[in-house]
Amino acid sequence: MILAIDSSTQWMGIALCDDAQVLYEKVWRTNRRHTVELAPAIQAAAGDCGLPINAVKAIAVATGPGSFTSLRIGLAIAKGLALSLRIPVVGIPTLDISAACQPVCEQPLIALLKAGRDRLAAREYRVVEGTWQAQGEIFMTTARELESRIERPTIICGEIDAEERKTLERRWRNALLASPAQNVRRPAILAQLAEQRLEKGQADDVISLAPIYLHTLNTPAEV
Repeated sequence: MILAIDSSTQWMGIALCDDAQVLYEKVWRTNRRHTVELAPAIQAAAGDCGLPINAVKAIAVATGPGSFTSLRIGLAIAKGLALSLRIPVVGIPTLDISAACQPVCEQPLIALLKAGRDRLAAREYRVVEGTWQAQGEIFMTTARELESRIERPTIICGEIDAEERKTLERRWRNALLASPAQNVRRPAILAQLAEQRLEKGQADDVISLAPIYLHTLNTPAEV
């Protein structure tokens, strides 16, 4: 069984997945209460499934980008469980989860995450062998900068609020906005991505696994 933990932003999520089944999944918005909400939510998930925590055989954790505090808490809990249970941990970039939640298609995709002060963390993706694959590194940009670079219809997904949707729909001729439901980062998708890596023997080192903080990203970059 895989426990998936995503604490990248104010939207948090956990999932328990086993043998291609989603046993439990929860996504909720927290008011900067990651410290007091995440650990009890994990315990409640295991209890609701009638399983002891040592039934978990691997940990999947979102590595960011995201805020310093939220990522630190999620990584700390993931590492603590991995070390105490002696199980593997797999870190997945947060924007990769957003991209994987979208149906595959011919158009390119850009996953976004708000970074404050009108800035956005972004990454470009294209479908390769039936799955979304990252094209280049995560970078910092603005809506205006992206607008000037997108020259063909492109799917835009991620944490986009109602006002931002109106702005993008009005100004970006080539923006194909994912629906609000598709913009939710599903922790079950995080577990799926981690399982694919585990099958290839690509677990991360528990000690050296590090988050991707917003302040470490470059700005801007070509799309």
